[in-house]
Amino acid sequence: MYKEPADMRFGINSLAGLVRNKLGFDPMNGDVFVFIGKRSNQIRILQWDRDGFAMYIKKLEKGTFERPILSGNSITSNQLSLLLQGVRLESVSYRKRYDALK
Repeated sequence: MYKEPADMRFGINSLAGLVRNKLGFDPMNGDVFVFIGKRSNQIRILQWDRDGFAMYIKKLEKGTFERPILSGNSITSNQLSLLLQGVRLESVSYRKRYDALK
């Protein structure tokens, strides 16, 4: 996730440039990169899909997207889903579940 407000006039190439130059990642690695605009009412998602870039844009008619407070620069797919639905990430609490990795 790009922490700073992004220019929502940016297209695929400009956003890929932000990923490479500001985040330090290869935009063609298949990861999903999330950008929120200055007004926080628009979000752009960029992903390389084997043979080209895919960009998803969502612009709210009312309200804003939450700009999550991150220790690093990544969010989970669950957090992205909640972010797109307008759920406040700080108020989400997960019930205890079995974790095979522990």
